[in-house]
Amino acid sequence: MALINPHINFNGNAEEAFTFYKSVFGGEFAIVMRFKDMASADFPIPESEANNIMHIALPIGPNVLMGNDVPSFMGKTNENENRSKISISAATKEEADKLFNGLSAGGQIEMPIADSPWGSYFGMFRDKYGIEWMVDFDKKYKGKI
Repeated sequence: MALINPHINFNGNAEEAFTFYKSVFGGEFAIVMRFKDMASADFPIPESEANNIMHIALPIGPNVLMGNDVPSFMGKTNENENRSKISISAATKEEADKLFNGLSAGGQIEMPIADSPWGSYFGMFRDKYGIEWMVDFDKKYKGKI
């Protein structure tokens, strides 16, 4: 079966955000590549962006959370975009609480985590980096969806 691996764009703070995500999820980065690692005559990088993240990947279970900083020549990414959310299906209610509380720290809670009308334990928020998340625990599925 195919896996879905979210990829997030940042405006120069991808490393800070991914260090935060790593502190919540645990694990180690699979890759950290900076723009200076890819610079060439055909792909010049301004010195001010040389240490920005070209690609970063944090394995989380069988999935990978990926991201990068958007180079200035491509414009800024919209940090108030609200057309998508990263959805986490927790294996336990305790894990759901840990992830919700950890990732929402310093962010804006849209829906506090609680028993939902549809029967799962659910909450939504925008983290301190502007990324939108949903955390869900459904005892019928135990993190398998």
